[in-house]
Amino acid sequence: MSHDQSSNSPKTVLVAVAVVLAIYAITAVQGYPQKGTEMIVAGQAHGAGEHDDHGGHDEHDEHGANDEHAAGAKKPAAVIPDYYAVIPFVLLLGAIAVLPLLRATEHWWESNVNRFLVAVVLAAVTLLYYVFVFQGPVESHWPAHSVVAPADGGGQWQIAWTVFANAMLHEYIPFIMLLFSLYTISGGIRISGDLRAHPLTNTIFIAIGGALASFIGTTGAAMLLIRPLLETNAERKRVTHTVVFFIFVVCNCGGCLLPIGDPPLFLGYLRGVDFMWTFTALWQEWLFVNCMLIGVYFLVDHFVCYRHESLRDVQRDETQVRPLRITGLWVNAPLLLGVILAVAFLDPSKAIPGTEWHPWLYLREIIQLALVGLSLLLGSQKVREQNKFNYHAIVEVAALFCGIFICMQPALQILNEKGGDLGVNSSQAFFWATGGLSAVLDNAPTYVVFFETAKNPDLHNAGMTMVPLPLGQQIPETYLIAISLGSVFMGAMTYIGNGPNFMVRAIAESSGVRMPSFFGYMIYSCVILLPILVLTTLIFLP
Repeated sequence: MSHDQSSNSPKTVLVAVAVVLAIYAITAVQGYPQKGTEMIVAGQAHGAGEHDDHGGHDEHDEHGANDEHAAGAKKPAAVIPDYYAVIPFVLLLGAIAVLPLLRATEHWWESNVNRFLVAVVLAAVTLLYYVFVFQGPVESHWPAHSVVAPADGGGQWQIAWTVFANAMLHEYIPFIMLLFSLYTISGGIRISGDLRAHPLTNTIFIAIGGALASFIGTTGAAMLLIRPLLETNAERKRVTHTVVFFIFVVCNCGGCLLPIGDPPLFLGYLRGVDFMWTFTALWQEWLFVNCMLIGVYFLVDHFVCYRHESLRDVQRDETQVRPLRITGLWVNAPLLLGVILAVAFLDPSKAIPGTEWHPWLYLREIIQLALVGLSLLLGSQKVREQNKFNYHAIVEVAALFCGIFICMQPALQILNEKGGDLGVNSSQAFFWATGGLSAVLDNAPTYVVFFETAKNPDLHNAGMTMVPLPLGQQIPETYLIAISLGSVFMGAMTYIGNGPNFMVRAIAESSGVRMPSFFGYMIYSCVILLPILVLTTLIFLP
């Protein structure tokens, strides 16, 4: 496809990185990031006090907010958006799901410009709804929590700005910067070679990818390992099932141990879930599902597929061997570790452990961007060329999610108030509701929708173990476990459930592997993955 030719030269990206770093340095000299962090810390203290009915002074008064919507005032009665306000969100997710499958639109949709246009138009419709139709208060989350009340007359431009800031400045920038840094840095590492494609060899490939997915992201792990796996299996004819299981494990189910593993979990982290919660709460389910998938793969490959390879192909595979060679690791592995540490320790809402210092606003993202610059500057351009590295996939995510984050704001407001009326009131219900939508839509916004639903106090029962969130809010741990597992695991049910799925499919097809159609892939997932997920709910989500 034509996207492989896009911007292999790092010069443009390096210049952009340098410009952003310089702008941040200038703002830091002026004290703006520091002030942002001060507002976040003060807002947290005040929000906790407000939750306990203590009231207090709102730092937003001295930054231009009106007295009538200062957070120190009583929170205005909730006004939910009209239900038709979610139509742009539904249309955007529908476009993502359907347009790549229609013969009339599949090539048109391949252009990131066209994706961006669709996303921006629908996002603009959503913002215009807030300007001219919506007349209620809106909670602001950037840079700190407050409640913004509607103006007395005219267009509600402040309300629309608040919705935009919540979506783009509070969530989108940290989200896309994490994906961009993991994607770009891992693209500088190449694993090449052609091992004997025995069932055990392929199984080890998939298992390593499943372990890496939580630590360098599903996208990073998939891009790192899919090409050496295909090179190893180049002499075999039956490779389709290997790529399908690779998508199950490496692109999805392996990524639930840390927030950087899969986009939905990072959105939970941005909403206040502790960085290590996923590791401590989900490791048993992670181990069970991935071991089951890897075990089933070994049995299928060993007893069915490998035995039906022709003798000639097996002999070629045994003799045409090149040892694995890893290049770019020593430059980029420490940089990947730096991204992980930045996410773990540079949250402006939390003091660095052992100190009272809160990182400046956006320092986490600036450090990630600086690490990307170092990867491009110090790493080998030849390695990236051999990896056929380009920015098409990450630009696709950036183009679509700028619209998704804005368009889903009305849905989030509605769910905050009406989530208890959905009838989703058990861990299994949350798992299947989140997972079912994650399979046919994108799993990141689906996670957010049910995360907001589960926060509704009407769904909380006495005796539940609660996970604390900012501003005195809580979410039942059993529900959060179910939502996290459903969004990550069932993103593997279809090609469109998670971004890396389609990317791996495209790479496999370009290497000559005949991949199943959309519904052909679903036969694999329904026969293999679905029964394992049923067992998971019965064992871990009673």
